[in-house]
Amino acid sequence: MSASGSSSYRQDNGFALDALNLARSAIRGIRIGLGITGLVSVILGLLVLFWPGATLEVLAFLFGLYFLVAGIIRVLLGIFTGIGVGLKILNILVGLALLVVGVIAIRNPAATLTALALLLGIAWIVEGVMSLAESDRGGSRWFAIVLGILSILAGIAVLILPLGSLAVLVIYGGIFLIVLGALQLIRAFTFGRGLPRTA
Repeated sequence: MSASGSSSYRQDNGFALDALNLARSAIRGIRIGLGITGLVSVILGLLVLFWPGATLEVLAFLFGLYFLVAGIIRVLLGIFTGIGVGLKILNILVGLALLVVGVIAIRNPAATLTALALLLGIAWIVEGVMSLAESDRGGSRWFAIVLGILSILAGIAVLILPLGSLAVLVIYGGIFLIVLGALQLIRAFTFGRGLPRTA
């Protein structure tokens, strides 16, 4: 089998995000998506932590905005990048789920702290699983794995730790947004670096 045939087979088979077998345009699209999501995450995390007197409605809007952006990016990556079929479908489904979480968070500002924490926890766990599924063979592999593990741990922490006050959710949520966003930015810069790419 020719190298191009083998490359095409590996790219269309399974769920792994393999930078080695992606075209330059697909790598660029993935890096832009990671960069936008990471930047939005860091900015919103800083707003959450340093907005004095933020209400539950404000927090719901900020977290909802993050999940809307993350969902849109996932759907666009699933539709427009040359990733494998399995990963393409998974990206679209997860993107739609994140969009739903974002809309619910924004549209229900009077929701309880418990409801908001539940949404955040589930969404972060889903994002973490996706990041682990997408860990590639390139320079960003370990960042993807760390991002996935931390995202899952953030989701579990928000779900099981006692969130008795808005201040606790602000501290947990803001720190998690900043850390996860920083890892996404690092991964955006390292994804596909140093690998021979197809045209």
